[in-house]
Amino acid sequence: MTTSEVQVADFQLSPELLEFQQKVRSYAQQHLGGAAEYDAETKFPREPVEAAGKLGLLRTTVAKEYGGSAMGNLASCVMLEEINAACVSTGVTISVHNSLVNSLLGKWCNAEQKARWFPKLITGEWLGAYCLSEAYSGSDAAALRCTAEKQGDHYVMNGAKLWITTGSDAELFVIFARTAEDRVKGISAFVVEGSWDGVGVGKKERKLGLRGSPTTEIVLENVKVPADCLIDQEGNGFTIALDTLDGGRLGIASQGLGIARAAIDLIGEHLSNQKDKRGRPAASQPDQWQFADLASELDAYRFLTWRAATLRDRGIRCSTEAAMAKSCASRLSNRAARAAVSILGLVGAAGNNPAERLLRDARITEIYEGATDIQRLVIARGLLA
Repeated sequence: MTTSEVQVADFQLSPELLEFQQKVRSYAQQHLGGAAEYDAETKFPREPVEAAGKLGLLRTTVAKEYGGSAMGNLASCVMLEEINAACVSTGVTISVHNSLVNSLLGKWCNAEQKARWFPKLITGEWLGAYCLSEAYSGSDAAALRCTAEKQGDHYVMNGAKLWITTGSDAELFVIFARTAEDRVKGISAFVVEGSWDGVGVGKKERKLGLRGSPTTEIVLENVKVPADCLIDQEGNGFTIALDTLDGGRLGIASQGLGIARAAIDLIGEHLSNQKDKRGRPAASQPDQWQFADLASELDAYRFLTWRAATLRDRGIRCSTEAAMAKSCASRLSNRAARAAVSILGLVGAAGNNPAERLLRDARITEIYEGATDIQRLVIARGLLA
């Protein structure tokens, strides 16, 4: 075998993706400096989201024939790491819009439906929200109780959805509702517009982190949903939900990477400033070891995330790989944020320090899009299947 015939795993981004990464990094530097303000004032980052729409960052998972850039999941992961390293509230807004709404519509909706909703979604004129969880249906998604009863040329929808990201600022909702009694095959997916009668925003959650991202209840009272807003076919909602969550978990894995990177950067800056009287590095060995371990894990889990994203872009099922990436990256984000607060000491624990905000923001990454223990179940079942 000659040198030219040797097969290699390419761990480098393409020139196009490197250019895109730099574009997003510039966007973050220009528009995401207000992360502390959004957090302190529980203020939705509207200007950064609008700027993202103008730059084409809300269309990465949409086909070009519908105005998208069709850059795919790997590009989205690269983008979301950069954004979340600067502002996690903005990051989760863009992640949900791209990976849980646009990606779902692109894969499961018909041409007429795509032509109807994508023009507003890809520009950011409309934001999307994904509505699966309920009061009695969290990790056990099949336990949902929201109903959609067929009546002539429409469905009548009743119920309430909880913990909905961007709930108070979204104009379009992907809603999963029960159309039959069967626990799994009785679930269907619908597109519901926020302006319709009976669609309301309930309580807004008071949260530990991601305070700039509104998390609300969505209340549905006798909402008339036209039959042509059914996604795919009746009874396929659970399949759609699980398939979409694979992409959503890649988004949260990338969020975890961004948080971890920001925390590691804070540690590195702190350690590099520790010098003795002669100007030589004076950081303690335990701190250096922890810094080295975290940085090494960041690289490892970035490649884990990129692998899953590449599989999804190739149309290969990646449930196990996405769960691995999400589980590992989310736990790393929490370890890195805790380490940053610990190593920076009282300064890191202060309310005006980014380390403190990162610690609060990191916690949710092990909860939403499937808690860590659920990811372990997904991984184990995938490997044993």
